[in-house]
Amino acid sequence: MSDLFASAEPAPQPRNPDAPRPLADRLRPARLDEVVGQEHLTGPDGALTRLLRSKSLGSLIFWGPPGTGKTTVARLLADQTDLHFEQISAIFSGVPDLRKVFEAARRRRQGGQGTLLFVDEIHRFNRAQLDAFLPVMEDGTVTLVGATTENPSFELNAALLSRARVLLFRSLDDAAVAKLLARAEALTGQALPLDEEARGVLVRMADGDGRAALTLSEEVWRSARPGETLDAETLQEIVQRRAPIYDKAQEGHYNLISALHKTVRGSDPDAALYYLCRMLDGGEDRLFIARRLVRMAVEDIGLADPQALVVATAAKDAFDFLGSPEGELALAQVTVYLACAPKSNAVYEAYKAATRVAKAAGSLPPPRTILNAPTKLMKRMGYGEGYRYDHDEPDAFSGQDYWPERLGRQHFYAPTERGMESRYRDRLAHWERLRKERRDED
Repeated sequence: MSDLFASAEPAPQPRNPDAPRPLADRLRPARLDEVVGQEHLTGPDGALTRLLRSKSLGSLIFWGPPGTGKTTVARLLADQTDLHFEQISAIFSGVPDLRKVFEAARRRRQGGQGTLLFVDEIHRFNRAQLDAFLPVMEDGTVTLVGATTENPSFELNAALLSRARVLLFRSLDDAAVAKLLARAEALTGQALPLDEEARGVLVRMADGDGRAALTLSEEVWRSARPGETLDAETLQEIVQRRAPIYDKAQEGHYNLISALHKTVRGSDPDAALYYLCRMLDGGEDRLFIARRLVRMAVEDIGLADPQALVVATAAKDAFDFLGSPEGELALAQVTVYLACAPKSNAVYEAYKAATRVAKAAGSLPPPRTILNAPTKLMKRMGYGEGYRYDHDEPDAFSGQDYWPERLGRQHFYAPTERGMESRYRDRLAHWERLRKERRDED
């Protein structure tokens, strides 16, 4: 293990000022108010500013995407509260390592100094490892600051969350990234060799990640020839592209499929295409997307456009046949089709209502009228007696009662007036009138 976990604290090594350092490290803020993009936390009325003003920090969980300042802010909090800053990563440490860190913090506390323990990627710890923090948080041995890119509600246990305050770090907006680039230019004494359009592209390529923005800037400075000004196309050739922030097994996966579903339901084909392309660009399983599009066809469109299910299933088959990337156009086509289709969840609601009644009513037998009578005994018992063959009736409709006697007639499906369902609505109303007439005649 690294010396970071040694029981005896090593003497700090002086930093060589001439040693090469990444631009992101050279631009690391020295004060809390220098942190960009997190004014809701670090501004004059920000949550962290208020905590420092009250002189009661407490344990914290920093939740947000990469490159938004979580580590930097933790260091600054330690500086401003005179706490020893200790940093570990959940990826490289286990319970034995934690014990060494806790023991060092206890000795430090006996000497009159507290410890701010910063745990990067804290969501990587398992339940037993997370439980190990509870006693030292409660007795004040450490002030825990955990950083995570994943939703703490899903990834951290309730006991730890009950002892810590969750603070949300936001992805840097374009203005915050632009401010970082301006600082980098001031520090280096040279302007980025980019035209206005290329500068905007660089900001967007950073994807809200300040560290990435500065890394991309360094790459631009290294690549540009003296006196050269890069346009957007040349910039993209030089720096290629950042991988999108998208974890198919975590929250990004669920957020984007939720966004795709709701924009289809909301009949916005442009927004739906945007989220589809975000998922495709992030490497999402194409068949997962196809399955969800089929689900949207039956849940949100239903019989308002019965062709929606046909089109969605055909798109899945087209992707199976063509593969990627050609087959992705079929997914785009069905996304637009579903978003533009008339919407109805009438069948979905009817299905849920019928399921509730089926479970609650028990095993009621159907009326004997509509049961087959393959044996003489069953015929003598009245199976099939009085059944009227609908095709032989006027309007091919007999109006018979098909419901279990103890249950009575129920109504689940209420078609809307949108799309094809308007026809079903009229047809069902017509049959209901005929059913009443048949009953009156009987």
